[in-house]
Amino acid sequence: MDLLWALLTLPYAPVRGLTAVVAVVAREAESRQRNPVNVRRELEELDAAAAAGELSAEERDRAEQQVLDRLTGGQGRAAARTRPARRGPAREGGARNDRRRRPGSTA
Repeated sequence: MDLLWALLTLPYAPVRGLTAVVAVVAREAESRQRNPVNVRRELEELDAAAAAGELSAEERDRAEQQVLDRLTGGQGRAAARTRPARRGPAREGGARNDRRRRPGSTA
């Protein structure tokens, strides 16, 4: 049965191989992107560019936050700003309006 399955799925072998290669490349890119040595180097480059006058303080802060967000998985200020505010269902008058019967009520 395994031999028959291998023969039937043989046309999909290039797709499986390409998927495996893409997974390896993506994993390597992510590990390099999150490597503390590379992050430190990027932060030092940002500081050097700001000291040379190539970046304004606001641009440096924004780029620095992007680098740090990448390191922490996007849990920084930028992620907090884009997160929508949680809102509950609209209530009349702000009072709790539940459907449970209260003792002594007829409605």
